[in-house]
Amino acid sequence: MRLSDEQYEDIKESVVSLFKEYDIRCIPISAFEIAVKMGIKIIPYSALSEEKEKVALRISKDGFSIEKSKQAWSIYNDRCESYGRINQTIMHEIGHYWIGHVNIGEEEETEANFFAKYALAPPPLIHQMQGKINTDTIKETFDLSFEAARNAYQYYCKWLRYGGDEYQEYEIDIIDLFDVA
Repeated sequence: MRLSDEQYEDIKESVVSLFKEYDIRCIPISAFEIAVKMGIKIIPYSALSEEKEKVALRISKDGFSIEKSKQAWSIYNDRCESYGRINQTIMHEIGHYWIGHVNIGEEEETEANFFAKYALAPPPLIHQMQGKINTDTIKETFDLSFEAARNAYQYYCKWLRYGGDEYQEYEIDIIDLFDVA
C-alpha cells in the first residue's frame, strides 16, 4: 500500500520530533534505547511461559505491542532473529505507539514500516556518510539487517532523485541532532 505524500512527510517529521523529545543523537540508532527512554517495556518471547510464547508466535513471528493499561505499553519480540531484525521490529512497534495507532490494518502497518525505515537510517544521515554509500556501508554504519539496509539504500537513492540534498527543515534538524554536518 502506498501512503499519500503528506502521510510520508508527517511520519518523517514525527520521527524527528521523537528524536528531539528523547535526545536521540547516536548512530546506530537503537530502538532499545528509545523504548527505555519512553518507558516502554521490551519482553522477549523467551521470557514467557511456553503456552504464552506459542500464543505470541501465533500473533506475530517477529513481535507486537500492547497497551497493558493507560499509557503503559509493552513490546513483545522474538529474540531468535539478528540484532538488526529485532531493532527493526521494536522500532516498528514504537512507530505504532508514537503515531497513535489504535487499530491495526494495512494502512497502519504501512505507516509503522515506513516509520521504522526512516527512523533507523534517515536519508539525510546516510547522505552525510563519508566514502562510498551502498547497502554494505549502510548495513555496517546503521547496524541493520541486510534486507533493511537494502531497503534504506533504495529509499536513499529515491530521496536523492527527488531533490533530497535540498533539505527540508526537519532534515536540517536531524542533521543538527546527530551533529554530522
